[in-house]
Amino acid sequence: MNEQQQAKESNAQASPVKNKVGSIFIPVRDIEKSRSWYCQVLGLNEDDCKIMNGHLCPLPMEGTGIILDTMPKWGGNQPGGAPSIETPAFMFMTEDLRSSFDYMKKIGVELVTEIEHDHWFVVKDPDGNKLMICRE
Repeated sequence: MNEQQQAKESNAQASPVKNKVGSIFIPVRDIEKSRSWYCQVLGLNEDDCKIMNGHLCPLPMEGTGIILDTMPKWGGNQPGGAPSIETPAFMFMTEDLRSSFDYMKKIGVELVTEIEHDHWFVVKDPDGNKLMICRE
């Protein structure tokens, strides 16, 4: 092993930070409205999505967690609320892209794109956050 590889390996081992995502925070303005929207989109029961401390709502997910948050510490207390996610930062997976697209249209979700490359499309949540739906 050369010196550069050893230094790289040494740096990677020295970090106590795991290469594991715990949860993703989504900025929302109305926690109850957002909880209803996300539960409908993801097929979750609202009773399983408790609002905590008046501003957080963890969603029961497979894998990486999603937490809806009015973000009082990060601009949520400003007139416009915390800034929305303008570029999709993560994706929700689906086995049936066409059915997912049709379902979003049926329930009135704002579509940002059509199905692209037979692999993904983007929607907006009620707060303007752009979310990608991607073929698994």
